[in-house]
Amino acid sequence: MAIMGEAPATADILFQMGLDSACGRSGRADLVAAHKWFNLAAMKGNQEAARYRKEISVEMSAADIAEAQRTAREWLQLH
Repeated sequence: MAIMGEAPATADILFQMGLDSACGRSGRADLVAAHKWFNLAAMKGNQEAARYRKEISVEMSAADIAEAQRTAREWLQLH
């Protein structure tokens, strides 16, 4: 979250966070987190994020997708 600092999270920042999570830039790849960030970026209009979210969802269980959606809703409530 430090990448965002005090500025509002833009679609590009959220998309980059999804990429970082998907490729494991901070350690192990986390598809649940990646899906969450791609979902949030797509909600802000990033079409590439919507495509990436769809691509990784085929590798995820229904429970993982539900968790990603839940955490995205929680993030929206806090920010």
